[in-house]
Amino acid sequence: MKTDFSKIYINGEWIKGSSDSQMKNTNPFTGEELVTTQAADKNDLDAAYKAAAEAQVAWAKELPQTKREVIEKALEVMLENKELIIDWLVKEAGSTVIKATVEFGASINILKEAATFPFRMEGKILPSQHAGKENRVYRNPLGVIGIISPWNFPLHLAIRSIAPAIAIGNAVVIKPATDTPVTGGLLFASIFEAAGLPKGLLNVVVGRGSEIGDDIVKHPTPRLISFTGSTPVGKRIGELAGGALKKTALELGGNNNFIVLEDADVDQAVDSALFGKFYHQGQICMAINRIFVHQDIYEQFAEEFIARAGKLKFGNPAEQDTQVGPLINRDQVDRILKDIDASVEQGAEVRLGGNAKDNVLEPTVLTGVTNDMPLAENEIFGPVAILIPFSSDEEVIDMANAYPFGLSGAVHSANIEHGTNIAHQIHTGMIHVNDQPVNDEAHMPFGGEKDSGLGRFNGEWVLEEFSTLKWLSVQHQRRQYGPFVDNTKK
Repeated sequence: MKTDFSKIYINGEWIKGSSDSQMKNTNPFTGEELVTTQAADKNDLDAAYKAAAEAQVAWAKELPQTKREVIEKALEVMLENKELIIDWLVKEAGSTVIKATVEFGASINILKEAATFPFRMEGKILPSQHAGKENRVYRNPLGVIGIISPWNFPLHLAIRSIAPAIAIGNAVVIKPATDTPVTGGLLFASIFEAAGLPKGLLNVVVGRGSEIGDDIVKHPTPRLISFTGSTPVGKRIGELAGGALKKTALELGGNNNFIVLEDADVDQAVDSALFGKFYHQGQICMAINRIFVHQDIYEQFAEEFIARAGKLKFGNPAEQDTQVGPLINRDQVDRILKDIDASVEQGAEVRLGGNAKDNVLEPTVLTGVTNDMPLAENEIFGPVAILIPFSSDEEVIDMANAYPFGLSGAVHSANIEHGTNIAHQIHTGMIHVNDQPVNDEAHMPFGGEKDSGLGRFNGEWVLEEFSTLKWLSVQHQRRQYGPFVDNTKK
């Protein structure tokens, strides 16, 4: 497996990008330069899409077992290079060893699920309203898919589009986030090259959004754009794709709710909240943004949560027992600190943390927060927890649904039916009772509502997204067309 990631990958070849600019990739904890890649420009992007389109024609016709073998081989390559991949996640994405290991496992599960897809491209034969006619419905690959991968879970959130797309007969062009070009893109070029994927079916263009960001969407070749990232960028992609009548699969921001009802097991809820808030420094679209706690148990929950959050080890992600590592870059730290200051000015109280050194923001907890403060209104995407009290089911449902996001969430209650009833009333794509919101299983539909995205990933749902249907009918006997029939020939 190739480990020199200073070049881009087009049509099965590792080449220098044609742009005048370079992409310097650094470790977010140490600042160390990892690799510098000559960036791709619009000509490189065009070459990648052309290669993908040409290769896809033959790949779509390949036997399903051939497609499956490539996916299974890619899985083997990843398992053989597990330590290498985890090391890259730690040093490039700022992942703790714990998070990188879990992300690797989730990616393996995606490959296992995708390996079943070539034999799940099911069609139908349906009756017709006309005598002697047979209606057939075929499921076909879309063609070429453009993938824009994020920096927070780059390996997992890239492979969940790459593997299904290739498994069912598509080709892909990947533009990884500028902070994670290796784990969000170039690693997959190396993995699938070693797995024997035919040339042209997977291409990776490392480039600046300002140079090729719009064009990866606007280019006439891709039939679908898969994007994971912020809501503003996702809306821009949706506008560009919609103008060209392309499909989109968008997983966007989530101002996720964590609701602790008055009868909840506080210790269990604290367990869930700690994981759902501080896992990967809170840099997860599913991470908890607002923790709503019933006023009757608010102080009890706050004291236990703060005490345990204060014991979390933060700092160097390469150390095995570190639980909270660095944010991806200083801009993220400064953005969050600004919202903390603004919320404090409006009456919130910092009960733990609030300080940062370089890109490491220590675990932070604020109480006295209201639902209209900046930390509640904005997606935090960092290791900052806010606790908001409520007095009734109606109040917490209104507050939970106050913002135009709906990705994931959680409700804690000793009464399962009570918790489930609340969960039904939260406008979100995913929600979990007596658990935390950071859940993703390769066979379950993953996606959001409202400003949190369009479409679903994983299982049969991503198969539906990345394929198209064709109605083909066969008229087995001569059909009568009424007034258009020439009766003189009878």
